[in-house]
Amino acid sequence: MKQRRFSKDFRLVIVGQIISLFGNAAIRFALPLYLLNITGSSALYGTVTACAFIPTILLSPIGGIIADRVNKRNIMVVLDFFTAAIVIVFSLLMESMNIVILLTIALMLLYGIAGAYQPSVQASIPALVSEENYMAANSVINAVSSLANLLGPVLGGILYSVYGLKPVLFVCIVCFLISAVMEIFIKIPFEKQASSGSILNIVKKDFAESIRFIYKEKPIIGKGLLIVCAINLFMSSMIIVGLPYLVTEVLNFDSVWANQLCGFAQGALAVGGLAGGVCAGFLGKKLKIQKAGNLLAVCALTVFPMGISLMLFSFAELNYIVITVCCMIIMVFSTIFTIQMMSFVQTETPKNLIGKVYSVILTVCMCAQPVGSALYGFLFEFSSGFEYMVVLFSGVASLIIALCTKGIFKLISQNN
Repeated sequence: MKQRRFSKDFRLVIVGQIISLFGNAAIRFALPLYLLNITGSSALYGTVTACAFIPTILLSPIGGIIADRVNKRNIMVVLDFFTAAIVIVFSLLMESMNIVILLTIALMLLYGIAGAYQPSVQASIPALVSEENYMAANSVINAVSSLANLLGPVLGGILYSVYGLKPVLFVCIVCFLISAVMEIFIKIPFEKQASSGSILNIVKKDFAESIRFIYKEKPIIGKGLLIVCAINLFMSSMIIVGLPYLVTEVLNFDSVWANQLCGFAQGALAVGGLAGGVCAGFLGKKLKIQKAGNLLAVCALTVFPMGISLMLFSFAELNYIVITVCCMIIMVFSTIFTIQMMSFVQTETPKNLIGKVYSVILTVCMCAQPVGSALYGFLFEFSSGFEYMVVLFSGVASLIIALCTKGIFKLISQNN
């Protein structure tokens, strides 16, 4: 009998991810949009988004260390239950507390949980999938994330624009509870690692071990991380802040229709991520790591039509289409790039280090996100009427970074 590529437990992980990530995508779309609707300030929006990323940076290393020392299934179950509890508390307090403060705290907790959660999912791949199927497994994980990010904002945007925030919160609570219960039945092979000393000493030791592996044993990974940081600072942050701000506050749409269009645009990003994941899965070993720099160059070039359209045309519908299509194309190529890099890291990293190494990678990559979100929030706020200049600045900076990185990716190939 032909052996299945993926085990039953990996399939359960996938289903749990679909449900949990759908809730996560919906809540993380609705809460910032709610803030933008009631304030209209891109600077405040960017600042709150920046604050939300900080716990992810701080908790990702801890999440990776825990993922290598605790049963990964238990981590997923506990964090999904905890996420449901956070949304319940937010829904009970939203009418009695300062909404900006409450929303900021809620987003920080949600992003922090995501930072601690994802290392467990990535670290479970080598435990449940054979090495020759790493690329396919990563493609499935990315496709699931993209599918959830497609359905979450689209359905959440429709539900939010018609009925308000509370029904979105209720749906998300149900999603997290269902996911947590389902994950109880997952069996992930686990070998307890020996540990000595206090928790703080263990964290220091494991984090130092991961840093040493990335920057000394595999320095090419460290160089790749710096590239991703720069791209996150100049391109990803512009899209995260600029897309909802441009659609809801700059383009001349009715507020209810603008919120729905923002959800559709976020869904288009997910479609791009889904398409990129499918492409990476089909192409598999045909993707050459030394060509990865070309993917970033395509992403950077795709930013320019957005700025040019905003500069030359005043038609809201045309600008919306151009922005949405360009962002979707960026997501296609950036997803392929991400899958290539993660598969390379998983192949080169010992299984007992994979959770810690992934968490460090996530932490370093995310470091630029708060700075970029705050930067673009203020840039859009103070360039009212000239938003295209901010977009074009993002494209120029990203293209320079992409063109300067081709040699690094060729070096990765030479070291294999």
